Amino acid sequence: MKKIVLALMAVVLVTACKEEKNANANVHITGNIKGLSQGKLYLQKLQDTVLVTLDSITINGDSKFESHVNLESPEMLYLFLDRGQTKSIDNSLPFFAEPGNIKIETTLERFFADAKITGSKNHDLWLKFDSLNSKFRDQNLALMAKRLKNELKPNPTTTDSIENEYQKLLKRKYRYTAHFAVSNANKEIAPYLALSEIANINTPYLDTIQKSMTPEVAKSKYGKMLKEYIAKRKAEETQK
Repeated sequence: MKKIVLALMAVVLVTACKEEKNANANVHITGNIKGLSQGKLYLQKLQDTVLVTLDSITINGDSKFESHVNLESPEMLYLFLDRGQTKSIDNSLPFFAEPGNIKIETTLERFFADAKITGSKNHDLWLKFDSLNSKFRDQNLALMAKRLKNELKPNPTTTDSIENEYQKLLKRKYRYTAHFAVSNANKEIAPYLALSEIANINTPYLDTIQKSMTPEVAKSKYGKMLKEYIAKRKAEETQK
């Protein structure tokens, strides 16, 4: 009898802790991974260059899942699928989370490629940016192929030509990203792109992005990080 009472108390305690966690959460994530009957999901975020787990969800028969997390401000999260013994590189799904209700729908077969995420304006903007940024990546891969081919039979003229193409591509990518960030400076995507895509751009461009941000964005996680990064860059440039 005593064991039964203790077991019931444990269940009540776990339930109470879960309810308290949900009550403090400001991001409600629901989703469905079609075709997944067993596995484990990990909701993660990048903290000091290391991925930390915010929540773990066990899938056993039902492909639908739900998670509640608390974020100080919108930020990029990662939904990682542990397929067990099955090896696949298509296991990580990045998405720009923000307070509110977010819905994730995808498939087991094409976890990343089939993903449809709704409920986050920052994520919508990230997808819009990534659609053109993918063209820059494709062009860069083509240049890398040319560079490798040229290394087999070195030709100084070809080497210079490839380097010039690369520098032009880099400038176009940097200018496009900076313009996109300034145009969407009322969203946390702006400082995120500045830090993740064009951190090496000239400081005045970063300054322009920072000055364009709204007060709310400036106080966000990425807004504060951008401010600190720019201050560090300026200090290093002064010492040179």
